[in-house]
Amino acid sequence: MTGSVPPLFPPSDAQYGPADLTLTPAGEPPALRADAARNRTRLLEAASDLMGGCGATALTMEAVAAAAGVGKGTVFRRFGDRTGLLIALLDHREQKLQAAFLSGPPPLGPDAPAAERLHAFGPAVIRHERDHHELILASRTDPLRNYAVPAARLRLTHITMLLRQTNTGGDTDLLAHTLLGHLDTALIHHLIVDRGMSLDRIEAGWHDLVTRLTAGPPA
Repeated sequence: MTGSVPPLFPPSDAQYGPADLTLTPAGEPPALRADAARNRTRLLEAASDLMGGCGATALTMEAVAAAAGVGKGTVFRRFGDRTGLLIALLDHREQKLQAAFLSGPPPLGPDAPAAERLHAFGPAVIRHERDHHELILASRTDPLRNYAVPAARLRLTHITMLLRQTNTGGDTDLLAHTLLGHLDTALIHHLIVDRGMSLDRIEAGWHDLVTRLTAGPPA
């Protein structure tokens, strides 16, 4: 990706003032005609079937086109490039997670206190990243794009909102980035596979970090 990444918050937030933290589902494709929507679904189903057999790293636009019975140009027009296709595959899985923390039951959903929601958010994302790490890592071809995708922006906004609701204090925008870093897919994969850490230990680390951040300054 070239060019600058659009800011998450408007310029007025540069001085740590409140920003509009309206939460809306991310990753959903624009409204499509019925036939276009069907074609998109068919392409994603073909890609999912192929990925189940060959893995995300071996998935190609040509193979998806052949499996769906369309020309390669159709796949490129719909998704732009291979990374766009991988991100689209992640969207469906991501939308389920988003539904849970935007409108689902407590403690992850909106009917729980902010601190409880923040504690619940980490384990939900950690397990999501663990389950889909191959697809997520294969889609990361541009470091800047990782921060600009709608799903990442929504997660950051959600954590920032919860931190502000707990009256954490400090620079909540930067604190939100710190918390989100604990949930990074590559980090979780490294800790589990290379370091042999259990999910319970990683989740306990999340709870400890959240507790420290939301406890306020020492007396």
